[in-house]
Amino acid sequence: MAAQAIALVLQPLARLMIDHGLQLPSLIDLLKTALVQEAVTAYGLAEKGSSDTRIALLTGVHRKDVRRLRAQPVSTEGVSPMMPVAASVVARWISEPRYLNADQTARALARTPGRGSEGEFDFTTLVAEVSRDVGARAVLDELDRLGVVDLREDGYVALKSTAFVPQEGLRESFHFLAANVSDHLSAAVHNLKPGRQSPALLDQSAFSQDLSAAQAQQLQQQARRLWASALQQFLQTATVAEERSQKSKGARHRVRFGVYFHEALQPSADAGSAGGATTQEIKRKKAS
Repeated sequence: MAAQAIALVLQPLARLMIDHGLQLPSLIDLLKTALVQEAVTAYGLAEKGSSDTRIALLTGVHRKDVRRLRAQPVSTEGVSPMMPVAASVVARWISEPRYLNADQTARALARTPGRGSEGEFDFTTLVAEVSRDVGARAVLDELDRLGVVDLREDGYVALKSTAFVPQEGLRESFHFLAANVSDHLSAAVHNLKPGRQSPALLDQSAFSQDLSAAQAQQLQQQARRLWASALQQFLQTATVAEERSQKSKGARHRVRFGVYFHEALQPSADAGSAGGATTQEIKRKKAS
């Protein structure tokens, strides 16, 4: 069962590899590295770690490769250090009531206090509320580079989207792909862990089928509207949670709450009839 599920997960990964020129040898080495790292961190013996032999037995990776992979440094290459601050600025912009219009959309903000009306909240103030270590101009330049904001001629800056969605910057796009898909898959893996005693993590979806192209497009637009509302509510709650957590002691936790929408052509009715389940029978099971 696990092998069948992995085979399905690998199909979009295969498309990603072909699209970006990665071939099988590259994936094999990446998979070996991931197996060894996971075996060391998640399955190491308490206070003893794990020997190369034990890791080889757990993973099927040859002991010679285990030794080599454990010795090589972990890559620290990542996105621009400005990007997390920029994403946090947008998150506050779309969730903090002071920066919202009456209809809960993000207000256009004066770039500096001097360009706006007296008492009006501006972009410089917004950035200062998120970080005192990074200047507003640097953040604005990053958001502009990524195509997230519109720099207006009247001295105001407006969001182009209801979320931090970079239009430029391939490295940033790959960063979010890796973070989002990795955490989503980790939630599912957690729920399937043998002998799991902790509560299951949220991992649900709904689907519809037998749709025309126009109706599928309408559902995508509805999904975007629902996500925009849910995102705003979640960020407002998360801001309060972060403030309260500053006073607590102990281990720190991170969370990720996401959503996705996928559309594809479905198999023909003849191709699907061999499974024995009718469309109506399948639809009754879709909210799971």
